[in-house]
Amino acid sequence: MSHSTHDSSHGSVKSYIVGFILSIVLTIIPYWLVVGHVMTGDSLVFAVVLFAIAQLLVQLIFFLHLGTAPEQRNNTLSFIFTVIVVVLIAGGSLWVMWNLNYNMMDH
Repeated sequence: MSHSTHDSSHGSVKSYIVGFILSIVLTIIPYWLVVGHVMTGDSLVFAVVLFAIAQLLVQLIFFLHLGTAPEQRNNTLSFIFTVIVVVLIAGGSLWVMWNLNYNMMDH
């Protein structure tokens, strides 16, 4: 029995270490910004959100192996489909709740 392995679809030890180090750095910097009172107000919120998005991208690329390579397309398409479903469910729920609130109020 022959098992074919696609090493390119799974990360190497080097890519996992790079992803881990980037994750640690992208966690420590916003923590330092908040605890050290380096920034305040809207700029702090913007910086933390920016680091959160960067952290999300690192997690998706290095650990969930999402990309455009042929071996990774199924994972990427599954993730995109999941995001679309979650956005539709969350957005539809918020829309229904807003309409219910609006229609229940006295005008």
